[in-house]
Amino acid sequence: MKASSSFPDRLARWRNRRGLSQFQLAMATPCSQRHISFLELGRTKPSRDMVVRLAAALDMPLRQSNELLLAAGFAPAWTEAALDAAALAPVRDALAYMLKQQEPFPAVVVDRRWNLLQANKGAVALVEFLVGPVEPGAAINLADALVAPDVLRPHLTNWPEVVRYFVRSVEADAAVDGTTQTATLLRRLLGYKGVRTAMAQTPPPAADAPVLPMLFEKDGVTLRLFTTIATLGTPQDVTVQELRIESFFPMDDATRRTFRRWATSSASPARSPRR
Repeated sequence: MKASSSFPDRLARWRNRRGLSQFQLAMATPCSQRHISFLELGRTKPSRDMVVRLAAALDMPLRQSNELLLAAGFAPAWTEAALDAAALAPVRDALAYMLKQQEPFPAVVVDRRWNLLQANKGAVALVEFLVGPVEPGAAINLADALVAPDVLRPHLTNWPEVVRYFVRSVEADAAVDGTTQTATLLRRLLGYKGVRTAMAQTPPPAADAPVLPMLFEKDGVTLRLFTTIATLGTPQDVTVQELRIESFFPMDDATRRTFRRWATSSASPARSPRR
């Protein structure tokens, strides 16, 4: 059964998703518990200011805050500019700077659902080494590439550990944003062969490394990488809030040397000789 998109139902769903009682939400807003009850029953129509306060108290993402406002009959409070819009030029400059600073190691910019938006040369080199050249302009979803059985998985020797950690992060995203799109992504990932088995396995004992590495092997080359995820602070635009910058770092000298060699070689890693 499809969930209702009315304001009362949206408010009740988000309150329950956050694990708050009507009294707790009233204290956070602040207003009376009776008022929250009347809002959820549809007996009282909220003001625009009340909707904004409710969204803030529920820690709703900007996109969902806009949807709550629309459901209450008000215009959205937050813009959603295209990434190539003039208004986002400072953001694009910052992203380009971050990607360049990460060279020769990989870095990518993705949206909320792991669709690739930008990549630096190090990221291109890694992809070309593992799966070969990618058609320019091709749509790439990094979640699918990581979890599906026929892209990165054949070369990721600790795939069960990595995919278990990654899918848990997508589950957390689905709980936070409550959107159909993220829920659909999660279902798709869980539907790939071997994923539910990996999720059910008991995690291995903690290794000596302080972070979980991604261990790639191909043609006698071994790459040991870990990643960081960054977001832009104090966003006031939906697109900006949903951007993520993932940077890959080497965990040993051999991996570091490989990326530096690729950066100084005129040949593509997909075609260059292996050591």
